[in-house]
Amino acid sequence: MAASPARLRAIAALVRRDYAVTRSYRLTFYMDIGLGVVDLCIYYFISETFPQQRADLGGAPSYFAFAAVGLAMTIVIGATSTQLAQRVREEQLTGTLEALTLQPLSAGELSLGMGGLPFLFAMVRVAVYLLVAGTLLGVSFAGADWLGFAVVLAASAVSLSGIGIALGGLVIVVKRGAVVATLLTFLLGLLGGAFFPVSVLPDWLEAIGKVVPTRFAFDGLRAALYRGGDWQGDAAALAAIGIVTLPLAVWLFGAALAYGRRSGTLVQY
Repeated sequence: MAASPARLRAIAALVRRDYAVTRSYRLTFYMDIGLGVVDLCIYYFISETFPQQRADLGGAPSYFAFAAVGLAMTIVIGATSTQLAQRVREEQLTGTLEALTLQPLSAGELSLGMGGLPFLFAMVRVAVYLLVAGTLLGVSFAGADWLGFAVVLAASAVSLSGIGIALGGLVIVVKRGAVVATLLTFLLGLLGGAFFPVSVLPDWLEAIGKVVPTRFAFDGLRAALYRGGDWQGDAAALAAIGIVTLPLAVWLFGAALAYGRRSGTLVQY
């Protein structure tokens, strides 16, 4: 059933609230973007130091071009798979989580409202990093399929959101689940091929790396940007993962909220 206008306004109000809080700490906002640009430059100089390529870079013309997509995509991974857990933890610490759960919103709508701003901010950071890589650091996107890039990015967000929503439920139940969320994000990036091809991993890790959802995200984005095609299979795999995991994750988040209400632990931290 489609969300009513009142529910959509409630979701938008959560996003605006988080934006107002973030805007009050502008230095942190700009530092997040600035540190990402610094990371981008570090990988550029690494690529210049070791220019010879010995592994398949998924169509990327250089290691730096390969890593630039990895860095940008890890921002999206963080926004979709850990930011909701962190937001839930902050609401617990400030004592506002129980009030939020009393709003006339479903578990899915609540998670969408709480995770909306981190995702939008991640999109801004992705645009900035790719702009810097293309205009200042020599990465060519001349043959890019930007529609394919947008489709894979959207499919990645849907696929990985299920992980983030489930982790948000974990934080409600065990309180300290944000640590697990951070570790999981690191592993998803490492095994999925964020900064080096999956093919260079040991055989047993390579087998895992080939099936984690982030691998399809990295491969699809690189194919769209550097090959101008061959991204459809990765997008379809991500969409299939999202179709399975997202409803399950929303159910788990709702179950965690119900448990917190019954046990009276929503206000505990």
